[in-house]
Amino acid sequence: MSEQQSFMERHHFLLRRLHSLSGIVPIGTFLIVHLTTNASIMWGMANHRAAEYAADPVGRGVATFQHEVNFINNLPFVFLIELFGLWLPIAFHAVLGVMYAVTGSRNTRAYAYGGNKRYMLQRLSGYVGVLFIFYHVATLRWGWTFLVPGGTEWSSQFAASTLAMALRGHADHFSITGLFVSLLYFFGVSLLVYHFANGLWTAAITWGLTVSRAAQQRWGYVCATVGVLLMAAAWSALGGFMFAVNVQKAETVEGVLYQEHHGEMAPDENAPGEPDLIEPQAALSTNRTDG
Repeated sequence: MSEQQSFMERHHFLLRRLHSLSGIVPIGTFLIVHLTTNASIMWGMANHRAAEYAADPVGRGVATFQHEVNFINNLPFVFLIELFGLWLPIAFHAVLGVMYAVTGSRNTRAYAYGGNKRYMLQRLSGYVGVLFIFYHVATLRWGWTFLVPGGTEWSSQFAASTLAMALRGHADHFSITGLFVSLLYFFGVSLLVYHFANGLWTAAITWGLTVSRAAQQRWGYVCATVGVLLMAAAWSALGGFMFAVNVQKAETVEGVLYQEHHGEMAPDENAPGEPDLIEPQAALSTNRTDG
């Protein structure tokens, strides 16, 4: 333990700056891209290029979102990009963040200033954010369906319909557990956005870019604007998947895109034996229940 503390003390200057930098690039950059992509379920409603897949606005949003997901999942070396551009930086940022948090002073009661309160919320949002990211990845990437209402398995080929099911717990209404998961996403994403926006402000201080009080205040306005825009993207995305998406209609649009992308009709994964081929206009079931 003493050797670890000695290492931290010797490299305090470098580690502090690497910690703040990793929170912006690549983690913060990924957060912006991820939320913007998810929000395409809403801003995609104005995408008239998606009219060939659906005439209604919500259908165009589904088509736009599916197109974005297909693009990301077909990037070359996507696993290596995620590993070195996301998961290792998150691990580095989280481990250092926890170490700094547990060794920091807790003086918010004695000095109830705005800065101290923001620091306390920064630590809290970091703790909750790590747990939320683990749940998000475990259920939507690793296939831990036992943690998802109704056992819905998210599919990158049928992204909007399966995500809507995972949040609701049912195709056309909320189950009790679905409501709980939706609230978890609302608070989890909100805390991550706050953590990034506030971390963006403190990073400028760490790097010596905002020395004066006036400079910190001006940069604070910029960071607050970034936070508001990202929060709007996060909330609009959640609202779209929870309330706007019709699962059956979304499956129809996704089936058309599947056939266009793969050159064949979508397989019915619930069929016994070899998967059958179903028409794109038919609803697609993706290993889920209505419970």
